[in-house]
Order: sequence, then C-alpha cells, then structure tokens
Amino acid sequence: MPYFDAASTAPLHPLARQALLSALDEGWADPARLYRDGRRARMLLDAARETVAAELGARTDEVVFTTSGTQANHLAVLGALAGNHRNGRHLVHSAVEHSSVLHAAERAEADGGSASAVPVDRQGRVDPTAFAAALRPDTALAALQSANHEVGTVQPVAEAAALCAERGVPLLVDAAQSLGPLGSPAGWSLLTASAHKWGGPAGVGVLAVRKGVRYRSPLPADDREAGRVPGHVNVPAVIAAAVALRAVRQEAAALNPLQHARIARLREALPGLVPDLAVLGPAEERLPHLLTFSCLYVDGEALLGELDRAGFAVTSGSSCTSSTLTPSHVLAAMGVLTEGNIRVSLPAGCEDADIDRFLDVLPNAVAAVRSKLDAPSAAVPTADEVTLDTLGRRCPIPVIELAKHLTDVPVGGMVRVLSDDEAAALDIPAWCEMRSQEYVGSEPAAGLNAVAYLIRRLS
Repeated sequence: MPYFDAASTAPLHPLARQALLSALDEGWADPARLYRDGRRARMLLDAARETVAAELGARTDEVVFTTSGTQANHLAVLGALAGNHRNGRHLVHSAVEHSSVLHAAERAEADGGSASAVPVDRQGRVDPTAFAAALRPDTALAALQSANHEVGTVQPVAEAAALCAERGVPLLVDAAQSLGPLGSPAGWSLLTASAHKWGGPAGVGVLAVRKGVRYRSPLPADDREAGRVPGHVNVPAVIAAAVALRAVRQEAAALNPLQHARIARLREALPGLVPDLAVLGPAEERLPHLLTFSCLYVDGEALLGELDRAGFAVTSGSSCTSSTLTPSHVLAAMGVLTEGNIRVSLPAGCEDADIDRFLDVLPNAVAAVRSKLDAPSAAVPTADEVTLDTLGRRCPIPVIELAKHLTDVPVGGMVRVLSDDEAAALDIPAWCEMRSQEYVGSEPAAGLNAVAYLIRRLS
C-alpha cells in the first residue's frame, strides 16, 4: 500500500532501526547511575544530545528530550509563561498552530492569563507585521510554527523573530514538520520537535530553550533533563532519533527536489482530473512533501475509505473525520472549504509510479463518493428566492444542495440555506468564493434552532 501520510508519522529510517536495536543492548541502563552500564548509557545519551543540538544550532545544555512533540509544546508554552510572568501573562500565537499549542494556551487562560490568535491569509501564512502588532507590553511569549502541519505553508519565522526580539518577547517555534526536510529555522528562543515526524521512533520529543530565556518548569521538580522533564529517559529511542535526524538532514539536499517535483505534478494535474477540486496552500514557500486539496460535494471520511480500499493511506482535515465533528481550525482560519479535504504527505520511499497510480485512482474515488451523496432536495421555489432545508444533515450536504439549486433562481435571485451544522458557517462562504457567487450573510432562522445562510446568484 502506498503510504501518503508521512506528516502524521514518517516510516522509521533504516539507520534509526539499526541504532535502536544496538542501543537496546548498549544503552538500556539508567544514565544517572555511576556503574559501568550506567556510564555507557550516559555517554550514548550525551552523544545523541550533541547530535540533535548540532542540527538545531544549539548548545547541548539547551536541549532536553520529552516523551512527544505534544509534551514539548505544552512544556514550552507553560514553562516560558511561568518563567516570564513578571512581564505579564499574555501569549500571542498564530491561528493555525498545532492543537497542542492551542490547548496549552487554553490552560494558560484558565489559569488567569490571556492569549491572542493572529489571523492568516488564504494561503495559511501569517503577516509578520500583524504578528508583531499583536504583541503587548504584558506579552510573555509568542508562538509561531515553522511550517503548517495541514497545508504545508512555511511561515516567516525569521522576520517574526526579529520583530519579537525588538520587543524583548521570546519566540517559540514548533518545528515538528520542517526540522527534517528544511532544518532548524533562524531566530527561535524556544524550539520544539517530534522524532517520529523525521523518521525516528515515536515517544521522543525535543525541547530547546536558549540560554538567557526565562523558563520555569510547570511540572514538579525532578533531577532528569535539566529539571524540565521528569522521569526516566528512553535512551535507546533518543539515540535512534538522533541518528535519524542526522541522516534525513544529510539526505534532504537530494530528496527535497524530488519531492517538490512530485507535489508540483499533483498540484498541476489534480484540478484537471477532478471537477470542483481546489488545491490549498501556496505553490512556493511550502514543505516539499505535502499537499492538501479539497473536493466539493464530498464527504471526507467516505473519500478516505475509497482511497484506502484502492490501496492508499492518506488523511484528511475534514470535520467528518473527527469524533467531535468540529471543522479543522487551520482550514477555518484560512477561510477555505473544511469538507472533503485530503492531505497527501510523501515519505522518503515514495516512487513516481505511486504518483501515477494515485492520479489514476482519485477521479473514480471522488465520483463514487459524490454519487452516493446525490440526495433529494427539500427546495421550496418562489419567484426570485429558493429556500433549502438541510436541517439535521451534516458534512457536505448543505453545500451540495446549494450547488444543485443555485440555478433555480435567476441571476440576482437569492438562495437561503437552512442549516444547523457548524461547518456550514465556514463552507458556504468558501463555496461562494470558489464559485464567484455573492455570500450575503447569515441570520437566525425564525422558530428554528438553526441559521439561514443567504447567497445571491451572480452568474
């Protein structure tokens, strides 16, 4: 099965596998102990820390290992806010940060702090000037990911870092998606990453804090990992993670152009193969291996199932793939369609033949899903207005009904879509933008626990 979900978890690098097996024999002991096996484990741990620090452009005493990238983000946000509390308790972050950063921000707010989310454009990029404008005298920390995990947009970290430095605000950079292919960005004060994103084993995260940055661990005191991460260090996994990071950084110069070319081919071919398909994110300034596209009138979960049956492992930003049915916060912040999204992220072992087959399979998969969703309409036509009742129907149905019945009114006429689906507030305006129709706005639906979305036909 072609594996196209490397942004979730990259396959274990062959050198990491070898290092892990060896380290299970050589580095199993407690590195805090002074007997021979403990000293050997400590030497291996120190060597792994030196390797990771060198790839980050950091000092070894600035780098600690966590149990995941999520834990690293939690510790980075809460620890930096605690350490810098004398300046204030305000956090600035982009609207498209990883959920672990957003959850840490929620915890900080619950504890009496405050947070500001900086919006992004339709490409998912933050304006550095707007980011700096959100800084306040009481801002204790700013957070900006190096590259987005859903659409691949590379953020202007260096520019934002320089503006933060002028204000004396430390900048946290979540480099989980970019550290392997692109290396460490410039200007960070705190940096986090996750080994399984670059071909290391799961269960290893990285937290780096520059000397001079105020930091106080939000966890109980412990003598491990500079007092920042309590508990026994998984030395074999850390060693394998360091080996994988060095290997992928050495391979990136040759691999990145190949991945860029494969993604560019998908980007160019997909809109012509599948009607009503939009590619999300920028063509340039992006991760080399990742592409997200949205298909109108498609249930994201159903499309994942069709592609899985065809032998492809992909993922989706669709709200239909979430147990909470909450739209992707990244896609919502970009103002693009939140339904029917597919993220393709290529591993190092991808072949051109895999791309050929994906392009062959996708049109039929989309057509199969669309045919199952061609439900009857509940339209009630009038002279110049049509009301579509989609109450109780989720995912792409409100947009499907809008598209099917827009021509039931003349140019200049109005379509009212009644919906109680949270995603409709995002998807209907996005559809209007994509199809050059006028989204007039929304209003409460009289007598119903629902919203009426108003669309004027322009063509």
